Amino acid sequence: MHGRTYYLTTLDAWQRNTARFASSHFAHADPGASSSAPPGTIMIVAFVEADEGVHNALAADPEWESLPHPLTNKSVSPRVAAALAAHGVATGANTFDVAEAISRAHPILRYRVY
Repeated sequence: MHGRTYYLTTLDAWQRNTARFASSHFAHADPGASSSAPPGTIMIVAFVEADEGVHNALAADPEWESLPHPLTNKSVSPRVAAALAAHGVATGANTFDVAEAISRAHPILRYRVY
C-alpha cells in the first residue's frame, strides 16, 4: 500500500532516492537561492508517494525530516519553519499550513484527500 508524506530534505538526497518512489514532487525551500549552489546544500520540500518500506527507510535517514500528517494539528519543527520562511511559513505552522504556502509556488503540492 502506498502512502503520501511531506519531507524537508536536500535536492541531492531527493535525487539519490527518486527511483524508489511511486511519484514525487518538490519545491525549493528558498526560491531565491542560487541555482548554482551544490545540490547537497539546496533545501527542498518533497511530497513523496511510496510504499511503507520506502517511508520507513526515509524516516531512518538523517537527511530526511518527515512532516506530521497534514490533518493533525501538530506543528512542524522550528527547522522546517525556518527553512520555509521565504514561503511565509511561520513558527507554529502545521503541515497543512506548509502545504498551502508551498502550493502558491507549486500547486500540485497542495494537500488533497483522494
